Amino acid sequence: MPTKPHLIVIGNGMAGCRAVEEILARDPGRFRITIFGAEPRVNYNRIMLSPLLAGEKSFEDIIINGVEWYADNDITLVSGDPVTQIDRESRTVRTQSGRMESYDTLLIATGSDPFIIPVPGHDLPGVISFRDMDDVSKMLEAANRGGDAVVIGGGLLGLEAAHGLSLRGMKVTVIHLMPTLMERQLDEAAGWLLKDALEKRGQTILTGADTAEIVGNGKVEGVRLKDGREIPASIVVMAVGIRPNTRLAKEAGLAVGRGIHVDDHMVTSDPSILSVGECVEHDGQVYGLVAPLWEMCRSLADGLVAQPKGYFGSVTSTKLKVSGIDVFSAGDFSGGEGCEDIILRDATRGVYKRVIVKDDRLIGAVLYGDTGDGNWYFDLLKKGENIAPIRDALIFGQAFASGGGASANPIDAVAALSDDAEICGCNGVSKGQVMACIAGGAGTLDAVRAGCKASASCGSCTGLVENLLAFAMGDDYAGERDNKPMCKCTSFTHEEVRRLILEQQLKVIPQVMQALSWSTPDGCSSCRPALNYYLLCAWPETHEEDPQSRFVNERMHANIQKDGTYSVVPRMWGGVTTPNELRAIADAADKYNARLVKVTGGQRLDIFGIKKEDLPAIWADLNAAGMVSGHAYGKALRTVKTCVGSEWCRFGTQDSTGLGIKTEQMTWGSWMPHKFKIAVSGCPRNCAEATIKDFGVICVDSGYELMVGGNGGIHLRGTDLLCKVATEAEALEYCAAFIQLYREEARYLDRTAPWIERVGLDYVKQRIVEDTEGRKALRQRFLHAQKFSQKDPWAERAAGAESHLHQHIAEVRPFARVGG
Repeated sequence: MPTKPHLIVIGNGMAGCRAVEEILARDPGRFRITIFGAEPRVNYNRIMLSPLLAGEKSFEDIIINGVEWYADNDITLVSGDPVTQIDRESRTVRTQSGRMESYDTLLIATGSDPFIIPVPGHDLPGVISFRDMDDVSKMLEAANRGGDAVVIGGGLLGLEAAHGLSLRGMKVTVIHLMPTLMERQLDEAAGWLLKDALEKRGQTILTGADTAEIVGNGKVEGVRLKDGREIPASIVVMAVGIRPNTRLAKEAGLAVGRGIHVDDHMVTSDPSILSVGECVEHDGQVYGLVAPLWEMCRSLADGLVAQPKGYFGSVTSTKLKVSGIDVFSAGDFSGGEGCEDIILRDATRGVYKRVIVKDDRLIGAVLYGDTGDGNWYFDLLKKGENIAPIRDALIFGQAFASGGGASANPIDAVAALSDDAEICGCNGVSKGQVMACIAGGAGTLDAVRAGCKASASCGSCTGLVENLLAFAMGDDYAGERDNKPMCKCTSFTHEEVRRLILEQQLKVIPQVMQALSWSTPDGCSSCRPALNYYLLCAWPETHEEDPQSRFVNERMHANIQKDGTYSVVPRMWGGVTTPNELRAIADAADKYNARLVKVTGGQRLDIFGIKKEDLPAIWADLNAAGMVSGHAYGKALRTVKTCVGSEWCRFGTQDSTGLGIKTEQMTWGSWMPHKFKIAVSGCPRNCAEATIKDFGVICVDSGYELMVGGNGGIHLRGTDLLCKVATEAEALEYCAAFIQLYREEARYLDRTAPWIERVGLDYVKQRIVEDTEGRKALRQRFLHAQKFSQKDPWAERAAGAESHLHQHIAEVRPFARVGG
């Protein structure tokens, strides 16, 4: 049997492995393949380093090609041993360890290197780039120590680094040389809106700021600007740009300009050597975005199997979330002679849209705050279509331009996109590829992700993919809300997992994972907290808490703030306090140098600026005054807000304060799928805002109107009327039953609002109002669980003294997003 030609790939990153995937898709038996990677890891998605830093993803979540992919395709992976030399004459490569391999075809995919500004102090310990997992690990170590961070560079990577470090509790300052943030993607107006939004999130943004030096004695201590200002810093993140990594190619004598020169099929000046990705230069252009890389990989594979279609450059677009803010740009937005701007500004909604037209063709677009039409604009731009017939409606988006107006069906909109319209920019997947995947049997979002990778990375195109599923499958598509597995570790839904925990008497997380054949042995940041809660809810008597499966604020029993300190919120029953409690809070604030004491929206006092090491002591002092944790950090009952009711108010119809205190004393300490808020208003004037709470009571002359499913957050939802009862005892019974039904049946991280919208108000009424015996059983289960839940975590932690806390802190590792 003849030996297959040997393909060696230098670079185990996104471009190198994607090129191999494209080759395998066209001719799986063509090569014997060896991949050399500098990092000691499998291929992962560098685009997702920012969510990893922010705590929204774990490393397992961002792996693109796991070890099984290499094994399944007979690929030899040599990781952690970078290639240091290419010998073109002997057609061999040599690695750092001295390993030598010969090649028939060589693919260079060395990517790019971060650019480090050569200012004095740039080599001090604490100066970090933001390109790989090692960089993220260094930033996480620094964030765990707390303090100040300076990010040099206000481009995409810099802002994402700043966002992640801010979420990790650091005080962050961004220094940007140019007057506009992300000037390569945003015009001045959108850049200003972004700067304003980031500053409102607590970051300090300095534009037009030039770095003079990084100062410090043996380590980073600050950054000095050329205007004399000095910003303190314990770490400095350099995110000012990237340069193609061409060293190997240049030393091997290949033609190199800004990048490695390649033709339309990614062939270098040596016919046996190809190159792809950020390290290449094609027709005078180098690219740092992912979509052109995928186009290069397709052209490379086409060339190897003698298909004529080549690479002819890319029209690029950027659609992303910067610190949770939607941003899109495409094409040329600089304007100029013959160009016309069409602009829409909606300050109230935080929306800015600008499209640039020349000769009745769309040549550029910038969208801020509402990027839903980004793919449509990009499609018009790439095709060069005449927009004169829709010019008047162009700025309002696809729905208006197609005559549908604001009420146009989004499924119709995505159906109108051309087959080559880009759906997933992260993975370079077109509408036609998604539709082919669906036609091949992919009937769910996860199946599409597995089949063609659309929506498998950042997730910003998930809505488009779901609309394509609905368009292609019609009534056969049930939607993702009821179908999708709990996470990628399992094929079971949340509901199935909860049912099986009860049926199979599963009591601890490893037992669940073993019994239900979890694909990831230790689970992930999505399923572990959910399993921890489901087990707690199912077995309150015997549940053993798993700190590793708690969000950081729940582990610390306090709310971490952006400067690394914590805020402590003692419970005030129904918003009522006493002089003794106020004295205790004042004494604690003085004793522990609190920087702020603030009245919260839930009628309590929040003590800010407490150091981590002082938490056990302040808890002990507040406990001594009879105060317990307010659970302001937890997926639990937060507050019961009240007005003064009939005892004091001339409009009050019932004792709302008294009922609120009884409700809070009954429900405090109860862990929930998400945070839970209650309010009791003494009359229909509703001063306690009961109609935007998870459970609300409106006192009326004849009794109590019980309201459920309210939410006063980003997506405002008013409550639904559950029923009306005549007595306080009934109000308490219905409240306990409703909470237990929510605890037992909602998915982890579901607020009551989306849960009720999913199951329907009629279902809740049937279980709580119409089924008397069922309601009483729910109440009884709740009160039974409370016997094991109403233990003050502050008292338990304080009793263990500071050594217990330090041990606890050392043991935990960050899960998901910092915060409650």
